[in-house]
Amino acid sequence: MARKPRIEFEGAFYHVITRGNQRQKIFRHEEDFGKYHEILAGYKDRYKHHLYAYVLMNNHVHLLIETREIPLSKILQGINQSYTAWFNRKYRTVGHLFQGRYKAILCDRDNYLLSLVKYIHLNPVRARVIKSPEEYPWSSHLTYLKPVRKSIVDEEQVLRIFSEDKGKARRLYRAYVEDGIPVKKKDIYCTIDKRILGDEQFADTVMGKSEASIVPGRKEKEYTLAAIAGAIEETFGITLRDMRLKGKDRDITRGRKMLSVVAHEYGYRGKEIAGYMRKDPALITPHIKEREEIGKDTAQVITTLKARKANVNSQA
Repeated sequence: MARKPRIEFEGAFYHVITRGNQRQKIFRHEEDFGKYHEILAGYKDRYKHHLYAYVLMNNHVHLLIETREIPLSKILQGINQSYTAWFNRKYRTVGHLFQGRYKAILCDRDNYLLSLVKYIHLNPVRARVIKSPEEYPWSSHLTYLKPVRKSIVDEEQVLRIFSEDKGKARRLYRAYVEDGIPVKKKDIYCTIDKRILGDEQFADTVMGKSEASIVPGRKEKEYTLAAIAGAIEETFGITLRDMRLKGKDRDITRGRKMLSVVAHEYGYRGKEIAGYMRKDPALITPHIKEREEIGKDTAQVITTLKARKANVNSQA
């Protein structure tokens, strides 16, 4: 399958994840972390993009970048090539240091900025490298807690969300990170078209700014399989129990097809769908291929799912 092109335009906001090739370490010693940080700073000064957060782990890096005139691809190419050349000279190695293609998720800045900063800064805690993010020297977390001379991070724009008073903003930021409420991985990687973190309206806006084509898919696993089955029952009266039973009743078969198609559109694999319906995985692929024939039915199910979600949100 051909790789999807990067979605790039001025002002785009990305969560970037760069990993070592074959999961190898990209930082072997403290000096390596320092050199990458130096290169990161150099390219920020050269290309003038915004950097809101970063964390350097042994075998991968997280960056939160908002571009200006220079596209992300050129920024990352410069950083990765410069560090790879330095690393190979130091350790007398050759070849690729980083995984073939870095992951870049275009994010809705207004809705995800704080969550992404928190997620990135807590990465060493989740990995059980340290117990508190303050103990980890190779992230931008400390920059948010107290002023840092010659900081490469644009923390002020984030801190203003908490308060215009810098001291108060830093205290509120600390409280936010330490509140014990985790930012779930599934929420950070629940994307549209595997490249966009945001709702369908945000995706439409992105399409208007970028020359790259975007498949207006659904958010991966936005709804549980149980929720999808419930929407089918509410809309068509076909229960999950019916779909799990043996038999080839026409309406029940139609229900299985709807569950297969809708679940697939929301990122579930055939094996997961088959397991939920207690059917052979070989039966799911033919069901998915009939998406056009039952398009109106699946559209009704999705409408019911959205209405149920909106009703829950309104009552929250």
